[in-house]
Amino acid sequence: MKSRSIFLAVMFAFTAPVAACGGGGDGNDRWVTTENTNVDIDWDQVAEAYKKAEGPEDFEQKVNEIYSGDEVISVDVHDKDEKTQEVTGFFDKNTNGTIDEGEKIFVINREITGEETGQMHIQGYGHYAHYRSPMWDIAGGMVLGSMISRAFMPGYTPVYTTRYVTSPTRVSSLATHRNSYRAANPSKFPKSQSGRSYGSKGGSFSSRSSSRSFGGGSRSGGGFGVTPPRKLRVVRLTA
Repeated sequence: MKSRSIFLAVMFAFTAPVAACGGGGDGNDRWVTTENTNVDIDWDQVAEAYKKAEGPEDFEQKVNEIYSGDEVISVDVHDKDEKTQEVTGFFDKNTNGTIDEGEKIFVINREITGEETGQMHIQGYGHYAHYRSPMWDIAGGMVLGSMISRAFMPGYTPVYTTRYVTSPTRVSSLATHRNSYRAANPSKFPKSQSGRSYGSKGGSFSSRSSSRSFGGGSRSGGGFGVTPPRKLRVVRLTA
């Protein structure tokens, strides 16, 4: 019985699962992680991209440069009136050019509150639903792109009372631009050890391929610091 107990204790030591590291966070954390792909969004950068955008096409290009996942982010821009604009980011999963159930990622609400003052905030949706930004002040004297700055002009007429929505045909050109951007900025987008770009469509290193990319135990291959399991030699002890 004693030898059996020792053997079981050794086996348990090598097979017991290691608890994953984790941590709590409040709803205003800058980094928010998806449940299924572990893709982060830097909301500060999204806010800056919106403030500096020259128009919807410029914003959707900037926000896809920020996002490091496989999906392309489409945008919907709608001027509710001369003071209020709503911008929605979404994954157009069925490529129909509309925001369907479960596709919404974030909504930016911008409101002009005075002659030279305004405010904006971002609310996350789906896997990002627990993110809610503070209310950011914007003003006519700030360095702003024309998408916002023209709203401070006298006699401003809203441009997007008819919604702008990323067309399904534009999604492929956004993906092509993003791949070029990632290739030009390799330090921002780590590569797998096979050299494939992280997050780009088609043969990419993503959550679907990670189990293959990190397999094996060689130093120069896909080991990535993983030590091969040692062979156990069972020593039978006498009672």
